[in-house]
Amino acid sequence: MTQKTAVIVGASGGIGGAMADVLDQEDEYDQVIRFSRGSDSPVALDLTSEDTIASAAGWLKEQNIKPSLVFVATGLLHSDQNGPEKSMRELDTDWMLQTYQVNAIGPALIAKHFLPLMPKDDVTRFATLSARVGSISDNRLGGWYGYRAAKAALNMMIRNLSIEWARKNKRSIIVALHPGTVDTGLSKPFQSNVPPGKLFDPERAALQLLDVLDGLKPVDSGKIFAWDGEEIQP
Repeated sequence: MTQKTAVIVGASGGIGGAMADVLDQEDEYDQVIRFSRGSDSPVALDLTSEDTIASAAGWLKEQNIKPSLVFVATGLLHSDQNGPEKSMRELDTDWMLQTYQVNAIGPALIAKHFLPLMPKDDVTRFATLSARVGSISDNRLGGWYGYRAAKAALNMMIRNLSIEWARKNKRSIIVALHPGTVDTGLSKPFQSNVPPGKLFDPERAALQLLDVLDGLKPVDSGKIFAWDGEEIQP
């Protein structure tokens, strides 16, 4: 009998690590494979390097692993040198390219190499972390130019992927998920403005996102959903 496998990309910590831990504790998947840049990954995977993404997919193929779930738990909002832009005066080519690479291009390349490995005769789930601030229709505050634009681009990638992949597997579910504000390094500089009860620890965030994923159907493919199951308009 083929083992049911979940693959988590970005599983070294934060939401990805918590997601892998939760799945390890549950009975739905026979095995959970964690990819990251770290030494505990079966193959080091760097989201900014397509060669490493292809190598990770090649390793799965060599092991005859056909994942039923692929979850991309990566994101970049700030670095030691740069933060989200508050105005257009702060726009910088290199920082914007880095933001797009991690938030939009990397997940799209994961899909390019990992989707063909997933079963085509069963329900499969491919999900990436997006953000409510990537919604164009919901943007009323402005700012955060690169991050907003990169997440909006990711949402479009997800829509495109869902349309193409439905031709190969009508039971596939490809979505973007907004986890809310999670107590990780990504949100650390911005947590002071979070309402009480709306700062989630990574384990709770992972459980909430898994609940959303479990409730989705193929008709939901290509959409963006928040941690509470609400659909977010592009």
